[in-house]
Amino acid sequence: MTVLPDDGLSLAAEFPDTTREQWQRLVEGVLSKSGKEVSGAAAEDALSTVLEDGLGTRPLYTARETAPDPGLPGFAPFVRGGRAEGNTVGGWDVRQRHASADGSAVLTDLENGVTSLWLVVGRDAVPVSSLDKALDGVYLDLAPVVLDAGREVESAAGELLRIYAERGVGAEAARGNLGADPLGHEARTGEALEFAPTARLARRCAEGYPGLRALTVDALPYHEAGGSAAQELGCSLATGVACLRELTEAGLSVGQACAQLEFRYAATADQFLTIAKLRAARRLWARVAQACGAPEAGAQRQHAVTSPVMMTRRDPWVNMLRTTIATLAAGAGGADSVTVLPFDDALGLPDAFARRIARNTSTILIEESHLSRVIDPAGGSWYVERLTDELAHAGWEFFQGIEQAGGQAAALRSGAIRERLAETWSVRSAKLAKRREPVTGVSEFPHLAEKPVVRAPAPAPPSGGLPRVRRDEAFEALRARSDAHLAATGARPRVYLAALGPAAAHTARLTFAANLFQAGGIEPVTEGGFEESGAREACLCSSDALYGEQAESVAAQLKAAGASHVFLAGRPGQYTGVDSHVFAGCDAVAVLSAALDRMGVS
Repeated sequence: MTVLPDDGLSLAAEFPDTTREQWQRLVEGVLSKSGKEVSGAAAEDALSTVLEDGLGTRPLYTARETAPDPGLPGFAPFVRGGRAEGNTVGGWDVRQRHASADGSAVLTDLENGVTSLWLVVGRDAVPVSSLDKALDGVYLDLAPVVLDAGREVESAAGELLRIYAERGVGAEAARGNLGADPLGHEARTGEALEFAPTARLARRCAEGYPGLRALTVDALPYHEAGGSAAQELGCSLATGVACLRELTEAGLSVGQACAQLEFRYAATADQFLTIAKLRAARRLWARVAQACGAPEAGAQRQHAVTSPVMMTRRDPWVNMLRTTIATLAAGAGGADSVTVLPFDDALGLPDAFARRIARNTSTILIEESHLSRVIDPAGGSWYVERLTDELAHAGWEFFQGIEQAGGQAAALRSGAIRERLAETWSVRSAKLAKRREPVTGVSEFPHLAEKPVVRAPAPAPPSGGLPRVRRDEAFEALRARSDAHLAATGARPRVYLAALGPAAAHTARLTFAANLFQAGGIEPVTEGGFEESGAREACLCSSDALYGEQAESVAAQLKAAGASHVFLAGRPGQYTGVDSHVFAGCDAVAVLSAALDRMGVS
C-alpha cells in the first residue's frame, strides 16, 4: 500500500463517512419546512427534475448509479470519441456556414480561425454557377468544403469536383462532404428524391476521393420541428440505416458505406443533455455497425450546430451566451466539427461582427479555455454517464419504432414522425407558455425599449415538409402585436401596477408583474395614479396579508377610476373586484393574449 506524505491538507479526513440515507434525512427536514412530508427515496424523488423522453435528473449521483463501460477513445463503442486522439490536436474543426456568395466574407472567416466551410447552395443562396466565385482565393487543399444543396446536390457536387480539378487539387487532397441527404431533403420539403444520384456520388468518393464523404445524415430537421433529444437520435439512426441499405445495394461494402456518412446534430444551451446526446449517438451508431457486421467502421463522424430553435429575435445579443454554452457542450461531447450560428441568425444574413463573434466563440474555448486538450472531459461523471445511457436507450426505442413502421422514408410519408414530434413540441410549448422553461430577454427580463436589430433578408429556408419552430414564437407574436400598436398609436398598451404597503411587502410581486407584462409588450406604469397612467387595466401587487386588508377596497377604487380589468399578483383567492390573477406557473401567453385583446391591440 502506498502511503502518501502528510501535506497538511487533510480536508475531510477527520470527519466520518456519510451515507445516502443520512443525506435523505436532511432532505426530509428541508422539505417538511415547505409542507412536504416525504421520507427516504421519496424525499430524493421530490427534488428530481423531469426531462423529455421519460428521463429525469436526480439531485444526487454516486457510484450506485451504474452505466455501461464507455470504453476508451477511438475504440468501440466510441462513447468517448471516434478518434484515439480526440480533438487534442488543434481542437475541433471550426465550420462556418455561408448562405451567400460573398467571397470576401469566406476569406475573412478562413483568415481568422475558421477551418472549414459549410455552403448553402441554391438559387437564393449560393447558386451552383457561383461556387467558383464563393471559393475564389480559398486554398481548397487546406480548407474542407461541405455542401448543403438539397435537390441540386448532383450538379453542385459536380461543380465542386470540377473546381478541384481546375485548380490542381489532387483527389487525395480534396476533403469535406458533398452533402447528399435525400431523406433530410424530404423531411424539409416533403419532396421525395431518387437515391441513385446519391449512390453514384458515394461510389465516386469511395473509389477516387479518400478525404471526401458524399452523405450528410442531418438530424436538424427533426430538432427544428420540435423533436426531443431521443427523437433526434432515433431519426438520425433510422436515416443512417436507410442510407446503409441503399449504398450496400449499390455495391459498396458496409465499411465503405459507413465511411461516406457524416451525422449532424443540434447543440443546445442544455449543456449536459447535449454532451450526453453526442456520446449516446456514437454508442448507438457503433451498435448499428456491429449489427451490420462491420464493428470497426462504427466510429461516427459528428458535426454539431448550435440550435436554431433556441435563437431569439428579441434581445438577440443573449444568443451569444446561448451559443457559447452550446459550443462548450459540443466540444465536451466530442463533436468533430462545430458550427456556431451567429447571434443574429434568426434575423437574416449575419453581419461581419456577428460572424466574428461566432468564430471566436470556438477559438476562445479551444485556445484560451483549453477545452480540447482533454478527451471526453465529462466522462466519468456519474451523472453524465447515467444520462448518456438513459438517452441511448430512449433513442434506440424511438429508432426501433421507426423501423417497425417501415423505415425512415415510410415514417415520414405516413406522417408518423410529424405526429410524434408535434406531440413533443405541444408539451414543451405549454412549459414555455407557463415560463417553466424561461427564455431570457423574451419571456423573462424583456427589454421593451430595445432598439430592433435589422439585417438583410436571408434566403428563405426550404419548406413544405416538417414545420420549423422556435422557443420564442408565442411571445414573439405578442410583442409583434404591441409593436404594431405602437406604430399605429404612438404608445404601447399599458397596465398600471398598484403597489400596496411598504416596499418590503410589494417589491417582489411588483417586479414579477412588471416582468410578466413586458413579455407581452405591455408597458407597466408604477408612478402616479391610475387616471394619469394611460392604462386601461391594473394589477395589485403586495403581500398576502395586505391583500386581505386592502385588495377589495383598492380594486373598487381602481374600477371607479376607470379600470376595466383588475389583476392580482399572487395565487388565486376570493377578492371582490379582482378579475384574474397572475402568478408563477400561470399560462403567461394566454393571460397576455387575452389582455391585448381587451385593450384593442390587434
